[in-house]
Amino acid sequence: MPSISVSMHMMNLDQIQSDLQLAFHDPDWLRQALTHRSYTNEHEDWSEGDNERLEFLGDAVLDFVVGDMLFRQFAEMPEGDLTRLRAALVRTESLGELARQIRLGKHLRMGRGEEASGGRERLTNLCGAFEALVGAIYLDSGLETARRFVTPMLNQLLQQILTGSLDKDARSQLQEWSQATHNVTPLYRTISATGPDHQKEFLVEVVLGEVVAAQGAGRSKQAAAQAAAREALRRIQDGELAL
Repeated sequence: MPSISVSMHMMNLDQIQSDLQLAFHDPDWLRQALTHRSYTNEHEDWSEGDNERLEFLGDAVLDFVVGDMLFRQFAEMPEGDLTRLRAALVRTESLGELARQIRLGKHLRMGRGEEASGGRERLTNLCGAFEALVGAIYLDSGLETARRFVTPMLNQLLQQILTGSLDKDARSQLQEWSQATHNVTPLYRTISATGPDHQKEFLVEVVLGEVVAAQGAGRSKQAAAQAAAREALRRIQDGELAL
């Protein structure tokens, strides 16, 4: 990949690699992984492309790495349970949280409009950037390097998921609790849908009776509703929600 020398496009790739504790053979992969589509839309002279193709690749790499990790760690676990755990590990909010942990949002290069609307903290942008970063590591240094980068974070996240039963269907759990405890059925309402058609982020709230119990975001209304239900269950468990 050719380097870009125009000053307006320069990134401090050395600092970024230091912050992420990574060392790229070809830092141009890192540059592309951190370039949001909105940046290329606002800069006609930008020819390196955005991170969407790397996001596609990183998603596949993560699916394999997580599947392999779970297969080896849980030798007796049925396929259905392995599938639920994998889905919990690679869903948008999980990968977005991993991106937040490594402060990936501050390194993203994006258009002014996207940034002004909160793009650096938008869940879909963070998740996509994390996937793109994994894809870039894979292309630059191979599968084992990508595995070493993500596995410690994934193992920590896995323990949280297992401890909180976060791989279970949160909407079903919340409905069982709310009907048994208060004889009410959760109501889910879509609050907003932001971003381009190919990368929508939905914000959904769940209402119990007259109380807005929680909100959740996701790449689909269903995923956002699940996220809202999980947050409501967490608030119930922590004693934060009074009905």
